[in-house]
Amino acid sequence: MTQRARDVLARTQEADGSWKGDYSGPLFLSPVYVAGLYVMGRAPDARTREGLVSYARARQNEDGGWGLDVESPSLVFTTVLNYVALRLLGVEAEDEGLVRARAWFLPRGGPLGSGSWGKAILALLGLYEYDGLAPTPPELWLLPRALPFHPSRLWCHCRMVYLPMGWLHGRRARAAETPLLAELRRELYPLPYVDVDWKAARNRVAATDVYTPRGAWLRAVNRVLGLYERVHSRRLRARALEESLAQIRGEDEATHFICIGPINKVLNAVVWHLARPDGPEVRAHLERLPDYLQHTPEGVTVNGYNSSQLWDTAFAVQALVASGQEEARAPLARAARFLESEQVLEDSPRAERFHRHPSRGGWPFSTRAHGWPISDCTAEAVKACLLLEPLGLNRVPRERLAQAVEFILSLQNRDGGWATYELTRGPHWLERFNPSDVFSGIMVDASYVECTSACVQALIAWRNFQPDAPVGQAISHGLDFLRRTQRPDGGWEGSWGVCFSYGTWFGVTGLVAGGARTGDPALRRAVRFLEEHQREDGSWSETIQSCRERRWVDGPTGHAVTTSWALLSLMAAKEADSEATRRGVAWLRARQEAEGRWPGEPKAGVFSRTCAIHYDTYLRIFPLWALSLAEHEGHRKHPTLGLAP
Repeated sequence: MTQRARDVLARTQEADGSWKGDYSGPLFLSPVYVAGLYVMGRAPDARTREGLVSYARARQNEDGGWGLDVESPSLVFTTVLNYVALRLLGVEAEDEGLVRARAWFLPRGGPLGSGSWGKAILALLGLYEYDGLAPTPPELWLLPRALPFHPSRLWCHCRMVYLPMGWLHGRRARAAETPLLAELRRELYPLPYVDVDWKAARNRVAATDVYTPRGAWLRAVNRVLGLYERVHSRRLRARALEESLAQIRGEDEATHFICIGPINKVLNAVVWHLARPDGPEVRAHLERLPDYLQHTPEGVTVNGYNSSQLWDTAFAVQALVASGQEEARAPLARAARFLESEQVLEDSPRAERFHRHPSRGGWPFSTRAHGWPISDCTAEAVKACLLLEPLGLNRVPRERLAQAVEFILSLQNRDGGWATYELTRGPHWLERFNPSDVFSGIMVDASYVECTSACVQALIAWRNFQPDAPVGQAISHGLDFLRRTQRPDGGWEGSWGVCFSYGTWFGVTGLVAGGARTGDPALRRAVRFLEEHQREDGSWSETIQSCRERRWVDGPTGHAVTTSWALLSLMAAKEADSEATRRGVAWLRARQEAEGRWPGEPKAGVFSRTCAIHYDTYLRIFPLWALSLAEHEGHRKHPTLGLAP
């Protein structure tokens, strides 16, 4: 069975040695892409247009709306944006799907009930008024950097989205008027556009779109910013727009115009279209826009990143090594070349000026060109390289691995844990000012169990490879963080996968790598936690609702990826011979199809606690990994590395 699964994984390797899977799922990204092109006076080519329309139709919910992601109930935010996108792509208003969409969103206020990001995109199109938005003044970038609420203190994904939003808000940017936009203003609202009370609309959000309610502190700040907007200095505004544009340029150049994600990618392109029409920046952005497009059987959509190639490849290497080195030698050699080619070898240009953490030595989530290395991506790449080393396949020199370790060490927070791209910069109370409505945990880059465990495991592997490496204190503090964040029920809450099965895999493997023995109370609690959630058929199942509700929520059937994470945890805890493990392995084997794959299942990835995202490779990697270790009775293939499987 592992042979067939290994063959499937090897066959799906890219020519460059990576694994590049579908990273789609969110349903607000494609409409932003379409809207951005429309503002710039452009449109997708015919094939892409047809694919976008096809995908949107396929993902419309039965009630007529669209969800935050492909598995989410309908939101006004995403329903209105998808409606507008389809109209901009040439679908007529009387189309049956759009009639159903209007029947769903008009009773909920149309754009007036949308979460804040939807209103901002509609304002850019001239389908909503800026007076109805909570202000995002660009002057915030002129505040002293020492202030805890300077934009540079925010999580980089958050600040990189609100950076161009602030520039566009400061300019009151608006698409050129067209007859279609005039029609849309009549279609979108349950009352005439001229009669809308925009001031009242500023704080109106439909119940469907409220995941993070606007608290008293946020409402107070919005009132203050609203007053400022009425009296702001034109000279100061001009300075703020200039500084924002400089920061946008810094992001674009450091990422080769890929940008950290698709939202700021599109918005930055629109900013340059308005600031320097048909300038080189616009052309550079347009060249990289296709990087985000994903072609699927349902049509074309926009991925949540330019790819997940490095992340997927690092895990694929670990699974293949577990499955048998000699049989997997050829794909491992190709993967080794990819890992070597994608390490970031220098810091981003003028890092201090553009509020960037040093980058040298790190690995990104996708490719080197993306320019934003991440703690756990770097850690998983280091682990993969060190697994390849005794096989004679690792191509990353010792000095560059040492640079990667230095990068990891530079990112450890005071609490002993690791966040994603940077040290935690802002105080946790900044989360009270989350203006997004639909997301959670977007303001501060806090420490995560996944990042912490991956970094601890990488440092332990490096110490075993380089015994005099001064990493002991960092490892100890990281292990303390893992113990503190274990929940009373024995699980760990994951933030980048669904959810407790994912977090618990990292929690357990991190502690085991750090020397925790079978009888360790933390491991015993984790084992009981997993056993309590095993289904009668031997599988485990967990849905995106676990992330949203912060409690384990079972799906209707078992999931191969969730089951694999549970099995990897149990085997790391020396439970390879337990009844729970045997039943889980039997289910996973029975679930495998004749060709060697596992059938499709719900999304296993998540971000910002609410939005599911697809990791296409997970079904090819994790079941192979779990079954390989089960066949070897949980014995580590390379004990000298000190790696948990």
